[in-house]
Amino acid sequence: MTTSRIFLTGMVIFFAIFSATARQNVYNVVDYGAKGDGKTNNTKAINKAIEAAAKAGGGTVFFPAGEFLSYTIRMKSNITLHLDQGAILSGDKEVDGVGYDLPEKESWYSKFQDFGHSYWRNSLIYGDSLRNIAIEGDGLIWGKGLYTFDKPKIAGSGNKAIALKNCFNVTIRDVSILHGGHFCILATGVDNLTITNVRADADRDAFDIDCCKNVRISDCNINSPTDDGLCLKSSFGLGYARATENVTITNCHVYGYDFGTLMDGTFKSEFKDEAPDANHAITGRLKMGTESNGGFKNIAVSNCVFEHSRGICLETADGGLIEDVVMDNITMRDITDTPFFIRLNARMRGPQGTPVGVCRRITFSNINVYDVGGRAKFPEVGAGMVMGIPGHYIEDLTLSNIRIYFRGGGPKEAIDKEVAQLPDVYPDPYRWHSLPAYGIYFRYVKGLRVNDVVLRYLNREERPAFVLDDVHDARFHHVDAQRGEGAPQFILKNVTNFSAEQVEGVGDTRLVSTEEKRL
Repeated sequence: MTTSRIFLTGMVIFFAIFSATARQNVYNVVDYGAKGDGKTNNTKAINKAIEAAAKAGGGTVFFPAGEFLSYTIRMKSNITLHLDQGAILSGDKEVDGVGYDLPEKESWYSKFQDFGHSYWRNSLIYGDSLRNIAIEGDGLIWGKGLYTFDKPKIAGSGNKAIALKNCFNVTIRDVSILHGGHFCILATGVDNLTITNVRADADRDAFDIDCCKNVRISDCNINSPTDDGLCLKSSFGLGYARATENVTITNCHVYGYDFGTLMDGTFKSEFKDEAPDANHAITGRLKMGTESNGGFKNIAVSNCVFEHSRGICLETADGGLIEDVVMDNITMRDITDTPFFIRLNARMRGPQGTPVGVCRRITFSNINVYDVGGRAKFPEVGAGMVMGIPGHYIEDLTLSNIRIYFRGGGPKEAIDKEVAQLPDVYPDPYRWHSLPAYGIYFRYVKGLRVNDVVLRYLNREERPAFVLDDVHDARFHHVDAQRGEGAPQFILKNVTNFSAEQVEGVGDTRLVSTEEKRL
């Protein structure tokens, strides 16, 4: 036998062995009795395939084209769920109390977070304390039988598309999620988490990343008209405070268009400025908090687009810290309330004796915003808001290379408005309505740097661009803010170590201290 024949024979044997091994590691749910007819409930068949794969040490559970109805799918370690093109995994509706796995029992610490962060089992896809798992493919996860409310009220009901707790090495990629219930993805205590190229059309929250470490979210399209789109949290849901840290979010789009219109490509907005069944304006947005017991550390967000949604919220309300956060290369358009809301307050929902949180070392840079604020329900909300509370300051904040076009049109009377403290309430921009500034309102801030900022308004404004109240060590450099006739550029109250250089309409100014001054 010639050398070439020996080589070819060896290659044939190799590929035969490889193909057989590959087949052994793929578990087609149809082979275990599942039917993709959109009528049959396949819970037992799907879980049987998962159990077979797990018993063999792991493998891929494969969904071919077709609609597969199911209740709770119980993930196991070393398992990949693969939804092929044309495959639809649909959350079925409970019948006479038969349906999804029952939620966890309430614990002593359930009161420290929203009920949605106390339950995982009553979900379409569920996993606890697992390693090396993936959910992937070009198919669709459709939670059509899921509910959107927090606390299960109906026996056998489910309210999350994917819920994972205390897992390690998790990848979710390429799939689409439609109607995710309360959460399309709820990840709590999940480390080494990657979510990439996922499309989510949510009727409440899209992604909630809670108490997680080493997280990468990239190239995702998210539509969430009535709740948060990308939401980082650090709740007490695990029974102890754990930070969400080492997170990158990049190349993502966030929208607040009508539910379902991301998937069909229409991007419609029948309700224009208000979302149906919501407490306030259309939501969407990227948010840290409000659940914040463990805090947020080392977070980088870049190259993201927001449209017909809310902006960015950073909130520590329950004693956690926010530190070392960067927001860079972001564009926003048609933003329903404020481009950014940074809030340190003291709701303190957590164990007694927890100290008030900390918010420091935050940078917003290279941000472009057009048409922000002035929507139907709260027409006067629009200014950027940076607010601590008495005795607790937001520290070391930099705003650099930012351009914002506000809808504007706020009343002149707002200049003299006494801005409520609201130290212990749920923090959200709509609670303050109009502010004394059309541009950015700063209160209880130390170490503020504002560089290369341009502010404009689209409707008449008589309020100043900036209000600083109890702000210390503040430097403004190369700022071009549109200014209404007779309006000051700055209102300063209880401000120390302030400087303004190359600020439009204001001569270079240095102030050691002032109780109140208008520039």
